[in-house]
Amino acid sequence: MSDAPTDPKTTLPEPVRDHLGQQLRGVLPVGSDKPRFLGDDPVPDAFEPQIRRLETRLKTHEEGTEAVGHALDQILDALGVKPDETDKPKG
Repeated sequence: MSDAPTDPKTTLPEPVRDHLGQQLRGVLPVGSDKPRFLGDDPVPDAFEPQIRRLETRLKTHEEGTEAVGHALDQILDALGVKPDETDKPKG
């Protein structure tokens, strides 16, 4: 047998390929799920609400943390305190 893919001896006869294809299609699940973004795994419909809630919570946490950080920076600026001064030990 040759390693060349164009060699007719390396390919299976068409009836054998058709039979194997039918067998594989019968065994392997064919899902109609499509990912929302290219490269994403499709999400089963049963998990979609939970994943949306989790994404919302993570985004809210991230944005909330940033907002609190900015607010604290503004308070420190208003009081005239520089964040570097609070990190240095006194004495």
